[in-house]
Amino acid sequence: MMKESVNIEVRASIEALLTGINAKYKDTRDAPNAEEYDEFRVLPAKELKQAFTGFKQQFLESIYLKVAGKEITLHIKDVKIPPTGYTKVPRISVIQLSAKLPQSATSLNWYYPAKFGDNAVRVRQVDTVNDEWHWSQWQWLRNDEVSKTFSLTEIVAKQSIFKVIVSYIEIGFAHIVPKGLDHILFIIGLFLLSTHWRPLLWQVTMFTAAHTITLGLAMNNVINLPANIVEPLIALSIAYVGIENILKKTQNNSRLILVFLFGLLHGLGFAGVLSDFGMPDNDFAVALISFNVGVELGQIAVILLAYVLLLLWFKDKLLYRKIVVIPGSLFISFVGIYWFLRATRIILK
Repeated sequence: MMKESVNIEVRASIEALLTGINAKYKDTRDAPNAEEYDEFRVLPAKELKQAFTGFKQQFLESIYLKVAGKEITLHIKDVKIPPTGYTKVPRISVIQLSAKLPQSATSLNWYYPAKFGDNAVRVRQVDTVNDEWHWSQWQWLRNDEVSKTFSLTEIVAKQSIFKVIVSYIEIGFAHIVPKGLDHILFIIGLFLLSTHWRPLLWQVTMFTAAHTITLGLAMNNVINLPANIVEPLIALSIAYVGIENILKKTQNNSRLILVFLFGLLHGLGFAGVLSDFGMPDNDFAVALISFNVGVELGQIAVILLAYVLLLLWFKDKLLYRKIVVIPGSLFISFVGIYWFLRATRIILK
């Protein structure tokens, strides 16, 4: 029986694969084998490729492609590794795989383990006779899950608008709660100074409007700042909010302007998440709006929780400031400054 060819491109940090550093480590230096990871990052492409040779079999045994419940044998065709470049920014290599599918294959499933990190996957169907190709929708695989079935017979099995909305709202919310500690601290910093809902909502609105602007521009490749610049500035924005809470007792209009400017920075941080996951070509605007709705819902959840745990119990504003605002702002400032110093130390190394 004739077989159809399938080619797979896995884009990943080989340094991370070799050391087992996955998505659970927001900062690679927190990993137990961070030193080994850094040693791999400075290796020239040829040497890193050689180091990956001994890992190939383990890599192939950890992933799989299934057709009708049966695993298909995968082979590594090539490994393309970029030059070393700036060693503090992860380099993304391309591992090219190939396999033969039965001609009767009508669908397939993909598995990439959580120990290698979260991954976004989609399928491109190629019609060599008519010189046409069609992309499926993206799937974001987390929690060690297998992909939903990709059809090989239906041309572009388009997700419904409802599924796109729900999926990207979930991604946006998850990026705040529980994954976005930096954004959570920033929002709590805004909350601490505003004991009334109106000024707080104004700040959150300005923040949302700003990050929506830069997120949209970044996803359309209009602006592009590297993470080693964006992340220290976000950390500095967190520290500044905490310090301002200590120095000022009330909010003024200058706070709204600063929140807007900081929101522009945070939008670039959000863009990193969506870049990893990908955006649907035909529903770009819907996905972008849905992601921002998810972010907004996450921010509201943080504010409501802070209100219940903190402000609700204090009727005396002076006591609230003394017991909650000052200590809380000091903690936020300390964390922000710590993150900033760590980030800048990486850049200057």
